[in-house]
Amino acid sequence: MKIIKEGGHRLFENDPETARYVAELLADLRRRGLDAVRDCSRRFDGWDPANFELNERQIAAAIAQCPEQLRRDTEYCQENVRHFARAQLATLRPLEIESRPGIWLGHRHIPVRGVGSYVPGGRYPMFGSAQMSIIPAKVAGVDTVVACTPPVKEGGYYPATINAMKRAGADRIFVLGGVPAMALMAFGMGVVEPVDILCGAGNKFVAEAKRQLFGQCGIDLLAGPTEIAIIADRHADPALVACDLLGQAEHDPASGQLCVCLDEAFAHAVLREVERQLATLPTREIAEQSWRSHGKLYVAADEAEAIRLSDDYAPEHLELHVRDPGPYFSRLRNYGSLFIGEETTVAYGDKSIGTNHILPTSRSARYTGGVWVGKFLKTVTYQRMTPAASREVGAVTARQCDVERMHAHAITARTRVDRYRELAPASPNH
Repeated sequence: MKIIKEGGHRLFENDPETARYVAELLADLRRRGLDAVRDCSRRFDGWDPANFELNERQIAAAIAQCPEQLRRDTEYCQENVRHFARAQLATLRPLEIESRPGIWLGHRHIPVRGVGSYVPGGRYPMFGSAQMSIIPAKVAGVDTVVACTPPVKEGGYYPATINAMKRAGADRIFVLGGVPAMALMAFGMGVVEPVDILCGAGNKFVAEAKRQLFGQCGIDLLAGPTEIAIIADRHADPALVACDLLGQAEHDPASGQLCVCLDEAFAHAVLREVERQLATLPTREIAEQSWRSHGKLYVAADEAEAIRLSDDYAPEHLELHVRDPGPYFSRLRNYGSLFIGEETTVAYGDKSIGTNHILPTSRSARYTGGVWVGKFLKTVTYQRMTPAASREVGAVTARQCDVERMHAHAITARTRVDRYRELAPASPNH
């Protein structure tokens, strides 16, 4: 490997000060409920409405403010997400097998009852995030989705976000941001039923709140700053590769970018293109900080090394700009979502194509994927058996329990052996 440009690490950091602050805030929110929510909303967002929840009239008014083209485009994007989620659900079938004579084992998929969806605002009004948590949850069969989004700086809310939340299937919509929003959904506070899973991205305070609320309810994942990796050979277009690197760099000064090239001359061409495009990029102020601090540009000796470098980085998004993607597709292991060929790009996955954009970051793609319809389903097992089978299993189980000195357990098994003794002959092996 040859390093053309090195960047900083982007591990998800545990900030003790943030953790302490969020812990104190959550304790106050749990203790004082809506009074604390209102105090926080006034202090952090200057937002103090009569009711944080939007009624149907307010929702309809917000939707009416959206241009017709925006509404049609949002429906297009959401239908793609819904179609893919339904196809995913179709692969999740119940199971029942007769594992031994008279013993049936199975599993079934049960949706959680309630989901809390957080749709971030902040630097960009990312209204497209609404469908990424709400639609898979509703397709999974979740009864109630409570959705929260922060107020805009000018006061009020972003109509496109309310439109997206409603059309995605949110049952209740609140204009409330940050830690108070997470607390409202997790604790309920007499306003909603406490949710079973919190879902959605946010700033470091939202991420820390999710970490601390895990156990009170489930969470989708802990997400840090966004990131992209691109593997490109000499047949790729350096201008397109540079364009896609900067597409992620504009998210946040802490966003990460990795480009692994198979040719040194191509790598230098990408570097020149990044500098050229930065000169006129509308979001240069953010993208340049991100690229300077966290952009990495490597030259791999061969395909195997390119795969190793990418898997070690374990990116949220991974693009393949190579002539033959087949070997990469079969051997790459660590990524949140894969974009094969120059025809697709991260923005398609983020906004419109149908795969989910709530994805693992900070190398967590080593052990988890992103949000999908299965995130909102519990796969639970069951068993049933005949009396004869219970007698057979009971004899083995009792002996195992005796070895572990769990004698009350052994009694539950032997009681059944005795109860069913006259119903079937004992197996010669048991």
